[in-house]
Amino acid sequence: MAKIVVTGGLGFIGSHTVVELQQDGFEVIIVDNLSNSSINVLEGIQSITGKTAIFEKLDLKNKSAVQEFFIKYPDISGLIHFAASKAVGESVQEPLLYYENNLNTLVYVLQELVKKPEAHFIFSSSCTVYGQADDMPITEQAPIKPAESPYGNTKQIGEEIIKDTCKVKPNLQAIALRYFNPIGAHPSAKIGELPIGVPQNLVPFITQTAAGLRPSLSVFGNDYPTPDGTCIRDYIHVVDLAKAHVVALKRLLQKKHVTNFETFNIGTGVGSSVLEVIHAFERVSNLKLPFKITNRREGDVITAFADTTKANNILGWKAASSLDDAMKSAWKWEQRLRNA
Repeated sequence: MAKIVVTGGLGFIGSHTVVELQQDGFEVIIVDNLSNSSINVLEGIQSITGKTAIFEKLDLKNKSAVQEFFIKYPDISGLIHFAASKAVGESVQEPLLYYENNLNTLVYVLQELVKKPEAHFIFSSSCTVYGQADDMPITEQAPIKPAESPYGNTKQIGEEIIKDTCKVKPNLQAIALRYFNPIGAHPSAKIGELPIGVPQNLVPFITQTAAGLRPSLSVFGNDYPTPDGTCIRDYIHVVDLAKAHVVALKRLLQKKHVTNFETFNIGTGVGSSVLEVIHAFERVSNLKLPFKITNRREGDVITAFADTTKANNILGWKAASSLDDAMKSAWKWEQRLRNA
């Protein structure tokens, strides 16, 4: 049974990926500093899979602690790296925090991985690496434009760090998954998105507003050059996204990769506007959502949705859930949180 490390493994995407890995027979070691997650997520994971993951509370910004971790676990077969700060708006306000957390941690993890005879690495990247793309849908060949936010820039630089390392360290095999907008929750409603404080993402803000925690939802701008004036994104169910990580990891473990650094877009291939997401929620919940139009938010691109042909054909992966499916699961999760 291959032993896989998942950094940020108690976070939103990380926890769902741990579930998929365990259900596929992998042994998982979760690394998390609990800065943006809860230790209670461990119980949710165990309740779904019936398996206990090893948990190490560890701040990857501590270089010596990272070194000690790799000494303690010499037999790991792969690492999926989620641990990063991820809010576009916050990154504009706190750029140094984002550069320190997202880049130092990546460097420290790679420094230890490349000491292994063979290292398999999946990087949690983002469609923000494309900036405001000229053409839709976005393919992997789209030019990497100047990032619209420090967060996006950390993902661009992160990919460059991995690519440069792969050039000189052939023992490092890496795949960067550029994902679009993960939403939803596990169908069991035992794990889901757990924003600390005011949500930075649209869907938890929608569900918290519907649950009465927020007086109304803010829509950042309705004067964009889109059919209804609101930004368009590719919203992917988090379980579909989690499954993509397992498929990508197996590609490396089974030596099916063509080069030792590959990139794949992970999305649905369908763009939905902010208002369309709100209406989808209203449709599945039978609720009317109070919202107001406010000013545009700095760092937001107008439109971004994926061309998923490469992931579909080469990885053999395809998103299976609809926007309504994702909204239904997100609402089920929010209701469980409120009734807990």
